[in-house]
Amino acid sequence: MTLGFTRTLCTAIAAATVWTAAAKAAECPRKDALGTSRVLRVDAATSPRVGLKSFPQTLPLQDHEVVLTFDDGPWPGTTPRVLAALAHECVLATFFMIGRSASAYPELVRRIAALGHTVGHHTWSHPNIKYMKPDAAVADIDKGIAAVEKALHGTASTPGIAATPSTPFFRYPYFEMTPATLDLLQNRGITVFGADLWASDWEPMKPAQQLKLLTERLQAARKGIILLHDPKAQTAAMLPAFLRYLRDNGYRVVHIVPAAAASTARAVQNPK
Repeated sequence: MTLGFTRTLCTAIAAATVWTAAAKAAECPRKDALGTSRVLRVDAATSPRVGLKSFPQTLPLQDHEVVLTFDDGPWPGTTPRVLAALAHECVLATFFMIGRSASAYPELVRRIAALGHTVGHHTWSHPNIKYMKPDAAVADIDKGIAAVEKALHGTASTPGIAATPSTPFFRYPYFEMTPATLDLLQNRGITVFGADLWASDWEPMKPAQQLKLLTERLQAARKGIILLHDPKAQTAAMLPAFLRYLRDNGYRVVHIVPAAAASTARAVQNPK
């Protein structure tokens, strides 16, 4: 058995495990829960950059469909509260993780994945890539990806820009990017996520204020990729009410997964 095949097999098994967890999470015991409406496979070849706040295009969502995303975790003080709120409504989300936080709390990273959520990447130290030297920017991106991969699978992806992580989703801190790093990520087959709307939860406010702000923006947009931050206590406190709002107002949650990982898992499970 070659080293390349072994790595492919390990990646496929990890992907299959996450998909099994996602399927179990979709089996909701509460009939009145919001639930996860459908799974959307995102392929970097056709959707290299999405999110109208940063790019001309976004995900192919229908009216009243939303994708929930959380940045800057994991954080033990608040992320479990976010996970509990999502679990209560049988909702799956995507977490764009900071590498140093993933390295500090690997058991929380694995718990998020085991619950069926998608784990993406958000650099090692949350710098502003736009103002970094090119080599330093790439190094911080790669170090972050490697840390999350190690937390998830016990081994890091091969260092260097040629490597593609098992979950090829990335979001820039502050949505600040450079043409060079955008091209590098696209060449690696990694989808770069912006957002279509956000809760502005980096600004201090009460949960009720945040809920009002977010729901008003969603009413105007009617659909989209929503950005939240799981380390924010105000977001953790607001989330149950927001999920109830989605349920009561006819919104549907779409869960995003990487198309390549799903295809690889199927290929290994059904070899020719």
